[in-house]
Amino acid sequence: IALLPKQFLPIRIFFAEPDTCVLTLNNFCYFRSRRDVQTCTSWKAPIIWDGMEGSSVALTVFAVGRFVLCKNKTLFTYYVFTDNPEKMPDIKLAPQRSIKVIKVERHARWQDISMMRMKAISGVIESDIRHRCTHVFCFDVDQVFTARFGSEALGDSVAVLHAHYYRLPREQYTYDRNPKSKAYMENGDFYYHAAVFGGSWRSVKALTEACYQSIMEDKENGVEALWHDESHLNKYMWLHKPSRVLSPEYCWDTSIGYTSDIRVSRLLWAPKHYDSLRTN
Repeated sequence: IALLPKQFLPIRIFFAEPDTCVLTLNNFCYFRSRRDVQTCTSWKAPIIWDGMEGSSVALTVFAVGRFVLCKNKTLFTYYVFTDNPEKMPDIKLAPQRSIKVIKVERHARWQDISMMRMKAISGVIESDIRHRCTHVFCFDVDQVFTARFGSEALGDSVAVLHAHYYRLPREQYTYDRNPKSKAYMENGDFYYHAAVFGGSWRSVKALTEACYQSIMEDKENGVEALWHDESHLNKYMWLHKPSRVLSPEYCWDTSIGYTSDIRVSRLLWAPKHYDSLRTN
C-alpha cells in the first residue's frame, strides 16, 4: 500500500484485491465527511454522496429522447433513439459535442419499449461506441439536470440507488419474486433504479446483452418480470456487483419531500404524463 501525504489522511482505500491495493488521485473520496449515510458497500465499492467528490473535472449532460452518453476525453456524443427521427429538433451544442439519431421500432406496449432498449443500446455499442469511446451512461428521457453531475460518477460499472427504496428495509424491495422469471430474486444488496446506469462500454454492453437475453427467455416462457428491464437490471447487478454506486441525489423525486440526507439533488424526475404518453 502506498504511503499518502498527510493532507489525504484519514481515508479508506477501496477497489482493492485481496493482496493488492491500487489507488489513484481520481479515486479519492472523502468517506468520513458523511457519517450520516452509508458510504461503502459490503464489496467495498463507494456510494457517492454530496461532499465526497475527489475530482474537479465536470461531466455535463443535456439530452432529448432516451439516450446513451458516450465519453471520450472531452468529446460527448448523445445517441437519441426514436421512432420519429424527422421530429428531432435542431439543438445547438457546445464545441466537441454531437448528436446521433437512431431510428428504432415502435412497440405497441410501453413495457416492450422499455425492455427492448437493452437490445438497442447493446447494438450501438457494438457498431459505434466501442470503437471510439470509453464510458457509456444511459438515462431515461424524463429527467432534468439541476446540479453538478460530475466525474465522481464515473466507474467501470455504475448503478444508482432508487429514491423510493433506499431507506426501506430490504424485505420491502420490489424484486421479481416469480421463480419462473429470469429476474427472480429472493434477496439482494440494494434496489437500483434503471433510469440511470452506466460504466465502461464493455461493462454496459455485457449488462445490456445479459438483460436482453433474460427478457427474451422470459418472453419465450410467457413470463414478464414485475418491473420489466429494471427487474432484470437488479438481478444482473446482484450477480455482478457495481464498482460504484450513486446515491439518490443522482436521480431524485421531489414528491418524496424533504429528507436530511439529500443535501443536493443533481438529477430530478420530470413530471410524469403517463396518460398522454403511454397508450396502455
